[in-house]
Amino acid sequence: MRLASELEPLIPHLEVRVTILGHLQRGGSPIAFDRLLATRFGVHAAHMVMRGEFAKMAALRGNEIVSVPIAEVAGKNKFIPLDHDLIRAAKSVGTSFGEPEK
Repeated sequence: MRLASELEPLIPHLEVRVTILGHLQRGGSPIAFDRLLATRFGVHAAHMVMRGEFAKMAALRGNEIVSVPIAEVAGKNKFIPLDHDLIRAAKSVGTSFGEPEK
């Protein structure tokens, strides 16, 4: 919120919005993991800017936050098998993947 309020006067021709990463990633209220992950991504992204690393994104690989060139991931889909344990776990707690209800 603070960053948004500081950015708005600098770019009056654009709308500044605040987004909670957990809502985007999971479609629900953020949990502690989401908040910590968002902080880790933000810190890493700020460090990339300070190092002059542009055209890259912060990514989670295992438990580590890494810099990845956008060109390596842009326009590519990463598919997870429908029988993957993460999909089963998400469905067991009510996460919807847009399938018709049974």
